Amino acid sequence: MLDLTDHHRPAPRQPVFNVPTIVTVLSLAMLVIHVLRTYVLSDDMDIEVLGLFSFIPGRYDPAAEFHLPGGLGAELWTFVSYAFLHATWMHLGINLVWMLAFATPVARRFGPARFLAFFAVTAAAGAAAHLVTHPDAMVPMIGASAVISGFMAAAVRFAFAPGASLSGRSLGNADRMPAQSLLEAFRDVRVIAFVGVWIGVNLLFGIGVSMPGAEDADVAWQAHMGGFFAGLLLFALFDPVPRRVRKAKTTA
Repeated sequence: MLDLTDHHRPAPRQPVFNVPTIVTVLSLAMLVIHVLRTYVLSDDMDIEVLGLFSFIPGRYDPAAEFHLPGGLGAELWTFVSYAFLHATWMHLGINLVWMLAFATPVARRFGPARFLAFFAVTAAAGAAAHLVTHPDAMVPMIGASAVISGFMAAAVRFAFAPGASLSGRSLGNADRMPAQSLLEAFRDVRVIAFVGVWIGVNLLFGIGVSMPGAEDADVAWQAHMGGFFAGLLLFALFDPVPRRVRKAKTTA
């Protein structure tokens, strides 16, 4: 048998970052928005942007003494648009790192359309949790942390499943392996440990521990909780991968 391999031909290059296009687009959108707010817009214009696109619970208070710009439209779109705004470069950078880590496997699994829908639902769940716990607040809430929390929860549902990336016996198509049911997930010690640590960290934010890059602002940990539990509980509605077929047990 002849070896026809061209030993002088270089091996094909593998991409350094294998990030789905939709994750790259969303990350670039957040980056461009922050560049514009930081270097292009005046302070007055930036305040107007916050009034139009950040999530402000006081917007929904019928007894408020003044009305924020945007009307009914802003009452709807700010449930999602706040996730594209960030307080500082550190705040943005940390969120982008976590988003690349957790949104990437979720995007590979869901595909662009389901991924965007999941992004919107977890953002809205985070905003709703913040609204319930801060009904009259006029301080804007911004940042993608609630959405990233939702991606973390979604990843937990399939990353520890048999053959998946964190199962210990990862297969070639790890991000497309059938997910654990919610009951199976909460029987898995690794899942319980992950969720427990995540809740513990957010409770630290609740007692006043600052997040890097947001030392002068309160951490909206309730929004993190809203996004996380929405992602955990609603995952199956977005997951296109069929469940494992269980073999029925028979007795004679």
